[in-house]
Amino acid sequence: MPSSKDAIVANLINSFETSQRHETPYPHWFLDECLPQDTVDDITALPFPAPALGGLSGKREVHNATRKYFDAENMAAFPVCKTFNEALQDKRVTTAIERTFNTKLNGTYLRVEFAQDTDGFWLEPHTDLGVKSFTFLLYLSKDPAHAALGTDIYDAEKRHVGASPFKSNGALIFVPSTNTYHGFEPRRIEGVRKSLIVNYVTSEWRAREQLAYPNTPIA
Repeated sequence: MPSSKDAIVANLINSFETSQRHETPYPHWFLDECLPQDTVDDITALPFPAPALGGLSGKREVHNATRKYFDAENMAAFPVCKTFNEALQDKRVTTAIERTFNTKLNGTYLRVEFAQDTDGFWLEPHTDLGVKSFTFLLYLSKDPAHAALGTDIYDAEKRHVGASPFKSNGALIFVPSTNTYHGFEPRRIEGVRKSLIVNYVTSEWRAREQLAYPNTPIA
């Protein structure tokens, strides 16, 4: 039986409370065991094709037409999308996020993207500052060849200073600010690098169809 919302909530809160905080070059956290294992397996197995890059990369926006979200359509089609969103919308989780990571989510909206990156993918350094109030990058794929495919971290001058560990059910969290530069340096990707990009975004987010609950902000 798939894990319940309450089981996902419990895992998430424990991963927040046991996360490792790093101060340089900006506050960020590494997490382990974010979700129950069956939830990781169910999400990883979602039957979405990995989008073709067509030689274009650098920004996810260049492939907007093929991006996948835990939106209303996919929540209706796949129970794991619905249960995951319910957990991230739960007051226990949002309160734990605010307490642990010193941010405010009141009035924001949950947005969850299922990312599948293939060879040729890269991302230029960017901060997420603007309409994103919280960034939670949750890694899924289990391929040992993906161990060096963590998110790259840069200082305020966009100089590369390191990368997050990439391990299934691990994560990187930060609160977007003027210096939270991160990206993905070009390197070989064997197979498909799978992850969830979890954000809470402000009411100014225009693509409402991407949101889990476009009419229900975090209260």
